[in-house]
Amino acid sequence: MLGTSLAWLRRRDPGYVALRRAARLTIVASTVFYTCRYALGSVNLATYGLFGTVAAGAFAQLPGSARERARTLLAALPVAWALVAAGTVLAANTWAAAGGMLVIGFAVAFAGVGGPRLVGLVSALQLFYILASFPPSQPSTLPERLGGVSLGIGLIAAAEMLLWPDPAPVSYQQRLADAAGRLSAYLEATAAALTDPTGDRRDRDVMRGRAAEAVDRLRLAQLPPVQRPTGAGARDRTLRVCGAALTEVLAEADRLAAETTRQPLPDGRTVAVLGCCADTTRAAGAGLLPGAPPADVAALDASIRRAEAAYPNTATGPGAGLDVERLRRDATALAVADQVRIFAVGARLAGGTPVHGEVELGAYREVFDDARRPPWVLYWRQFRSHLSPWSAPAQSALRLAVALAAARVVAGSLDLMHGFWVLLATLTILRTSAVDTRTALRPAVLGTTAGAVVSGLLMLVANPPIIYAVALPVTMVLAFTIGRLWGAAWAQAMFTLLLTFVFAQLAPPSWRLAEARLENVLLGAAIGVLAGVVMWPRGATRDLSRNTASYLAASGDAVIETVEAVLGGDRPGRALARARRAMGLADASYNQYHSERHDPWARHVDWEAALAAGHQAVYGAEALLARNPPGALATWPDAGALLRDSAGRVRSAYDDAAERVTRGGTPHPNLPRKRGVDELGRTRPLVDEPGDGRRVRHLVEVDLWLDGLADRLARLQPPAGANG
Repeated sequence: MLGTSLAWLRRRDPGYVALRRAARLTIVASTVFYTCRYALGSVNLATYGLFGTVAAGAFAQLPGSARERARTLLAALPVAWALVAAGTVLAANTWAAAGGMLVIGFAVAFAGVGGPRLVGLVSALQLFYILASFPPSQPSTLPERLGGVSLGIGLIAAAEMLLWPDPAPVSYQQRLADAAGRLSAYLEATAAALTDPTGDRRDRDVMRGRAAEAVDRLRLAQLPPVQRPTGAGARDRTLRVCGAALTEVLAEADRLAAETTRQPLPDGRTVAVLGCCADTTRAAGAGLLPGAPPADVAALDASIRRAEAAYPNTATGPGAGLDVERLRRDATALAVADQVRIFAVGARLAGGTPVHGEVELGAYREVFDDARRPPWVLYWRQFRSHLSPWSAPAQSALRLAVALAAARVVAGSLDLMHGFWVLLATLTILRTSAVDTRTALRPAVLGTTAGAVVSGLLMLVANPPIIYAVALPVTMVLAFTIGRLWGAAWAQAMFTLLLTFVFAQLAPPSWRLAEARLENVLLGAAIGVLAGVVMWPRGATRDLSRNTASYLAASGDAVIETVEAVLGGDRPGRALARARRAMGLADASYNQYHSERHDPWARHVDWEAALAAGHQAVYGAEALLARNPPGALATWPDAGALLRDSAGRVRSAYDDAAERVTRGGTPHPNLPRKRGVDELGRTRPLVDEPGDGRRVRHLVEVDLWLDGLADRLARLQPPAGANG
């Protein structure tokens, strides 16, 4: 029997992570509560110490290693003090407390746009104000309240590192390093295939599959929310750039792998560039791991310069022409090198290695502009961009703040016993969509009802507080474990028992305590459901559609602006900046979307691929301008006419994709297929003309970039004939 139970526990709780957390939290919570309640005889110390422990240990969901989580908790301690102090001051008046709840509730929830660490603290920080904002106000007890909170958070932070610390999760840096290693092997295999076209390509296909799997694991949808690099800081922004760069390396390598040559390449410059790219990618990926040296880009820069110098200068004469396929292959290899260089510099920045200005940033200063900004500027920019009625995080924060403020007014007006349970129920049940809120309602009501019935019966037959003091640790272990293993209903039932056992030791026990718990939870649940139905009931789904469509349309405008910059001499301005802002809103909506149940119509769109099409335009424009500066083709009107036509087609494709995303309810799983540009023949008449070889390179690279955007848009759509 014991062996069967242990086998079941290992299946439900691999590595006993939930059990270790429950034991750790129980030891700290019991120590704090018993010491403050019985050794020191302070109800305030015991209450705030226990809730500080539970908030930091159970409500806070933080990313990183045990040491990083402990640092985050200690850094949040002054904020917890401020919230407890504010709640204590405002508790004397119901409307003042509700107004404070509205402002503080929104501010704390909205702060989550700053990144996963702030998101993980939201519920815990809300709890500190909620607990303190109920009568009795008693400002004279503020030192005890702050002392209890400090004791609970401090001991939990220490226990995170000392008592059965959780294993560190696989970080985004580790995923990047793995993808870089596999991509480097794929680049080497691609170079070998170009050197020996008659060789066996099965190994290269295997390498490609492994690289694609590793790159796919960089998708935000493949990551737990707390591990996504969505923070406002320079490090997370740089990691996102690294992920986008590796995605583009794979796409450009696929272009080269698709080349079919009957004979080995006449010269080795493409192979040499790919070999250097493979070495740099491998070294940069390793540099993301602790203890490894950062990658040096000097060899890659030298390889790029040699490839550029070897570019054909002119056609050899009328009718002789240039090898367009070779030019495009060389340009593709240089595009791979560009993205590898971006990844290498980004890896250095993400690892904390200083980058020496112009020497290493080179022409990619705009790509890493955020890395040179003070943190407060980046956070302010992130917060400002989300202060919008179309921002899913802003909507969620306002919904929660209004619900909690309404719950505070109702609890205060009805003078409920332990009225903060109403707000706690609202905080626990309310989700970002009405569907998810209704889903959370049933187990919450069933679990609370069962827990209230059991605890009420216990209090009818067992009044001595010593019984609850003895049973409290066992109840804690069950409450902190069963919910993770058996589901939300069991969690609510055990949490109701836990609260009953705690408050039975803070005041004379009575069955009415269980009645108050049930009454308050039902009232809080009703307020949460009402707020979820009235305020943005569809959650992030509608906003994701709107923001993704805006992002795609802005990306199309950025394409036009970028091409005009190469042709006309002015650097891109408003369109590219607008696309970057739209990218932030779309990414935030996508993040929230993956925390909700999906509307059926939303499943018809590959949201990740749609966003990737925008990312390729935004990041690709910055990389393109690094190699093809404004005005590079200003004196070649024929090239300008061709590129403007191609760019117009690409923008039309982006606009078409935006329109289809807005409609959303298409019966197709993806957007319909539509090519944005033609193939090789368009550039051949121009490159055959005698002229400056640098202009030829600029033409081929810009044209190749536009082809790549069209290919990405085509992959959004089902193949021809799918409509039938």
